[in-house]
Amino acid sequence: MDGVLLDSEPLWQRAEIEVFATVGITLDHQRCRETMGLRSDELVAHWYARYPWTGPSLREVEDDVLRTVTRLIRAAAEPKIGLDAVLGVLATRNVRLALASSSPYALITAVLERLGLTETFTCIHSAEEEPYGKPHPGVYLTTARKLEVAPETCCAIEDSLNGVLAAKAARMTCVAVPDVGIASDARLAIADQRTFRLAGFA
Repeated sequence: MDGVLLDSEPLWQRAEIEVFATVGITLDHQRCRETMGLRSDELVAHWYARYPWTGPSLREVEDDVLRTVTRLIRAAAEPKIGLDAVLGVLATRNVRLALASSSPYALITAVLERLGLTETFTCIHSAEEEPYGKPHPGVYLTTARKLEVAPETCCAIEDSLNGVLAAKAARMTCVAVPDVGIASDARLAIADQRTFRLAGFA
């Protein structure tokens, strides 16, 4: 979802920089890329392990990040360029669509309402229901089960390295549409296809 349906990475980074500053951690856009594709609780745990703070609990900081990014998405999020074309092509081919996201359901709902996509997906699954987030393949394996299809028959579209790792670990075909900040990362070569425009996938 994030980085595929919408260019939400700048909004996540803005929220992370703002919230972590309140607990004494100075982040910039480059450092925020370290946690791309992680669940929000794992994102917070990542920074706490490196710079433990006193005061707010990890859950309180996570909730603050989620509130901030949800507000920004509801106010300013726009669909990724090429999204309508991709969805149109897939619809003509009767491809069943699922949304498998590291984001919690509340944020997924905000995105789908903002973009007018609430009726687009056959099923929606959040990694908040999984023991582990990406790069663990759990979110993808459960989504395939919900669709009642074998993982190897699925194609995942991912923008982050953690997402690509999760998709390939689930034995899915993976198309990487990387964020510009990680586009040169050689590790993305494990994806079956790499394109720098979502429209290029269609």
